[in-house]
Amino acid sequence: SDHQPGSTSGDGGSKVCLVSSASVRVQVEPVGRWFEAYVRRRSRNASTSFQELEEEQESSEESDDEDFQVQECPTLRTLDPKDWKNQDHYAVLGLPHLRYRATQKQIKAAHKAIVLKHHPDKRKAAGEQIVEGDNDYFTCITKAVEILSDPVKRRAFDSVDPTFDNAVPSKSEGKENFFQVFGPVFERNARWSSKKHIPKLGTLVSTFEEVDNFYSFWYDFDSWREFSYLDEEEKEKAECRDERRWIEKQNRASRAQRKKEEMNRIRTLVDTAYSCDPRIKKFKEEEKARKESEKKAKVEAKKREQEEREKARQAELEAARLAREKEEEEAKQVALQAKKEKDIQKKAIKKERQKLRTSCKNWNYFTDNEVDSVKMMEEVEKLCDRLELTSLQSLNEVLASGSKEESKAAVEKQVHFLLGLHRSARPRSTPSSRRAPQGGHGGGGSAGKGWSPDDLQLLIKAVNLFPAGTNARWEVIANYMNIHSTSGAKRTAKDVINKAKNLQRLDPNQKDEINKKAFEKFKKEHACVAPSIDNAVPSERFDAAENSSAPWTTEEQKLLEQALKSYPVSTPERWEKIATAVPGRTKKDCMKRYKELVEMVKAKKAAQEQVAAKSKK
Repeated sequence: SDHQPGSTSGDGGSKVCLVSSASVRVQVEPVGRWFEAYVRRRSRNASTSFQELEEEQESSEESDDEDFQVQECPTLRTLDPKDWKNQDHYAVLGLPHLRYRATQKQIKAAHKAIVLKHHPDKRKAAGEQIVEGDNDYFTCITKAVEILSDPVKRRAFDSVDPTFDNAVPSKSEGKENFFQVFGPVFERNARWSSKKHIPKLGTLVSTFEEVDNFYSFWYDFDSWREFSYLDEEEKEKAECRDERRWIEKQNRASRAQRKKEEMNRIRTLVDTAYSCDPRIKKFKEEEKARKESEKKAKVEAKKREQEEREKARQAELEAARLAREKEEEEAKQVALQAKKEKDIQKKAIKKERQKLRTSCKNWNYFTDNEVDSVKMMEEVEKLCDRLELTSLQSLNEVLASGSKEESKAAVEKQVHFLLGLHRSARPRSTPSSRRAPQGGHGGGGSAGKGWSPDDLQLLIKAVNLFPAGTNARWEVIANYMNIHSTSGAKRTAKDVINKAKNLQRLDPNQKDEINKKAFEKFKKEHACVAPSIDNAVPSERFDAAENSSAPWTTEEQKLLEQALKSYPVSTPERWEKIATAVPGRTKKDCMKRYKELVEMVKAKKAAQEQVAAKSKK
């Protein structure tokens, strides 16, 4: 039945109270055998469950103790008690088949059985002659049980077990039957491991993780094996403290040396196994194949990327070519249209000129005098050459509709108009131009002669052409100017040096003005012939546009020099290829620039050779 807190049952009058209290954490310290188990777990870093497993294992070993049998040592009676340290203690107690796997219970039972049979009192009672003192072989039995009953001394003896095989297989042995050769060796050496869980060697189909875990364990192998049993001196036999310390020092050094040799042996075993392991070779081949595939994939990806870039570049070039062809076609159409218009205009002008000549001829050139007629004929020809189409049309209309006098007046009016334009367009001489020739007169020396803009430009060019470091630089510059100057003035090295210093002191704007004047003169010399004063249509020989190209930049000069090296004289269509290598320049531009460079080099060599010849004289 359900009762509420504080309620009373009806039959007995008993009272049920539900009382709850908070949990309290209490620290409990182990004592007795539980403390010993706790200390063992802590020193071995094991959990409680692991301790329970060990206890179960010990209980199972104790259950097997009843089945073991003692195998008496046949040479027991011949053992020398003084040489007890070199004896096999397990064989003395009759446990050669169990050895380090024998439990303490088995050791005690074996000792009991051996003592019952070989105790001196038993043998003496049986009538056997007994050796007095510690010289009896029974002392060997006592030493054996003393060593094997003490865990520290037993571990020291197990570390130098005389039956243990320390051999390491060679590479030639392991290559044939790797698992059959190295498997037992690793299992045999696993007894020295301080760790309990030891990975197996595995099989040929073991995974990479399993193989890697196995070799990582053995390369970091932690061995409990120690060699104190082989100490040559016992410190208990020392007569004083200093001797005991010296013995301890010697023993520590020998133990450390043997421990080092043991670890080298383990390392040699692992290295030999690693080099002979067919799985390692397979893993390396797989890794190599993977890296090769990755490398190949990267190369293919890079190749595809380059192909895509090349395709994009070709597409851009094709688009640029199409755009250029379109522009050229449009320019061609514009030029064709302009030519058609020009032809139409030329035909119209030709027609109007013929009409003007015919009209004047019909009026007998407005005079009966033959001399005046020839003079008027010349004036009419001038009108035909200089008048525009509209002026010719207007004049022809007047001649067609007007009388002889009106026609004559119209023609004379046009003649006087053209004469006035011609006079106004004639350049006037300035005082400076009139004084210019006077500067050239004087003594034979060049010091009194002025420097024209052409000479200044030639000087700047020569200074750049023959830089500092040139042998007899200023004599070469002076000789170069004397060869190429158009003024005819002869310059000496002193004149050139003085003028160069003056130019250095000039304001940069003045230098720019000199270069500008030289360029304007160049344009004037290479410009087309100006049209007639009355803006008449020029003749066909002046129809071509100005063909002077832009100055060559440093980058274009480098490209031209590289193209000249890349395409030698024997290359077919050489100049077409060179022009293709220099963007923005035609074949004609490249050939012209090449001739200029050749002439410049020849002039430079000639100037230097003349100076050298003078210096020899």
